[in-house]
Amino acid sequence: MNITLLHIDDCPSWVEAESRLSTALAGADMPGTPVKVVTVMNAAHAVALNFAGSPTILIDGVDLFPDGARASDLACRIYRTPNGLAGLPTVEQVVDALARRHRP
Repeated sequence: MNITLLHIDDCPSWVEAESRLSTALAGADMPGTPVKVVTVMNAAHAVALNFAGSPTILIDGVDLFPDGARASDLACRIYRTPNGLAGLPTVEQVVDALARRHRP
C-alpha cells in the first residue's frame, strides 16, 4: 500500500493532517506504515498528482476522500466533519475511510 499526503506550503492544516494520519494508521492496525509527504509545487504538478486541495491523502494514487474535486489551484481543502467544515478530516474519519478502502 502506498500512502501519499499531498500539500502546499501555505496550508497550515497539512502538519496536523500528517499527525492524524499516523494516529489513524495505528488505530487501523497499520502502525509504522510509511507515508510519503509531497509538496505540490504548481498547477501542472497538482493535476499530475490527483490533487484535490491541501491536504489530500492518497492510497495507491486514489483519494481517500473522493468527494473532493480535482484541482489545479494551489489551495487549502475543506472537509465535512461531524463538527462542521474543517481544514482536515478527523482521526475517526481517516480510520473509517481506511477500513472502507480495505474491505474484501
